[in-house]
Amino acid sequence: MTLLNKYSVSLLLLTLTVLVAVTSVLAAVTYRDVLREEWKEFKLKYNKTYPDDSEDNYRFKIFLDSKHLIAKHNQRHASGLKSYTLGLNKYADMSHKEFVYTMNGYKPHLKKPLNLANEHPKVHEELKTLEGPFELPKSVDWRQHGLVTPVKDQGHCGSCWAFSSTGALEGQHFKQTGNLISLSEQNLVDCSRKYGNMGCDGGLMDNAFKYIRDNHGVDTENSYPYEAHDDKCRFKNKTVGADDKGYVDIKSGDEAMLTKAIAMKGPVSVAIDASQESFRFYDGGVYDEPNCNNAQDGLDHGVLAVGYGVDPVHGDYYLVKNSWSETWGQAGYIKMARNKDNQCGIATSAVYPVV
Repeated sequence: MTLLNKYSVSLLLLTLTVLVAVTSVLAAVTYRDVLREEWKEFKLKYNKTYPDDSEDNYRFKIFLDSKHLIAKHNQRHASGLKSYTLGLNKYADMSHKEFVYTMNGYKPHLKKPLNLANEHPKVHEELKTLEGPFELPKSVDWRQHGLVTPVKDQGHCGSCWAFSSTGALEGQHFKQTGNLISLSEQNLVDCSRKYGNMGCDGGLMDNAFKYIRDNHGVDTENSYPYEAHDDKCRFKNKTVGADDKGYVDIKSGDEAMLTKAIAMKGPVSVAIDASQESFRFYDGGVYDEPNCNNAQDGLDHGVLAVGYGVDPVHGDYYLVKNSWSETWGQAGYIKMARNKDNQCGIATSAVYPVV
């Protein structure tokens, strides 16, 4: 091979090497590109749309902050410092303040002491049986006995109190009749304002049970479907799904009595402090959050305790049904620490209806 040919081949190889290098640089994917693709995937998965690019960028920033918070927490879990994991969900584009204001609609200031003198005799009977002797099983899960309807979704409406109320009544109605009927939260949102509830702006389970008692029932979900916004009352007597005779307030702060009520009576409406960011992104494990408030005025979210048990690693827990759809938590449920000084106030304002 002549010197010229050798030079030409070398030049060609050098040119090809440079072209490959340049192409590689141009094709390199940055971490920001990856995050943008994750953002697109998130919006597609949860059907998220925003009015303009400015709002999209604002929500993207919140999304990144949420990812960072979750990653930091899960590192601590991997190190054995946390008993639960966090995960991205459909609320990852909401600021924490916005989320709490929108989703957590339990209003503790509305609660008033129960006047037993005016209550149905069956309420008095319930109190006596609850205070009597009972051998607690090690664990309870009322889902396995047909007392619990599928997880529902309150949407962007502070109606958690209504979902907690219907859930407890659905369970009690099943115990009495053997029929599991999904009840209308929208009926409670629209029609119980004169009892102190405020629709999507919040309410109390106690007030819902009073309304149902005086109204002689609440409609079925099928006849009065959920809308996730306030509307005019459209209750119909002919489509009532269940009724109650009143309710029992469990002694405030008494976890032993709450556990007993769950075992004896069925699912119990409870109010909790769900204001921690860790609760919003709960994904699995036993939720043990020492920063939770257990005082009455610290409660902000109504949920449903459907059982309890013992985790082999992290100890006692309550099994709690939320109303943020099956995409949240463990298919819509959370295991909350039990016998931890009434953590998150789970036993502060517990109540169940009497049928």
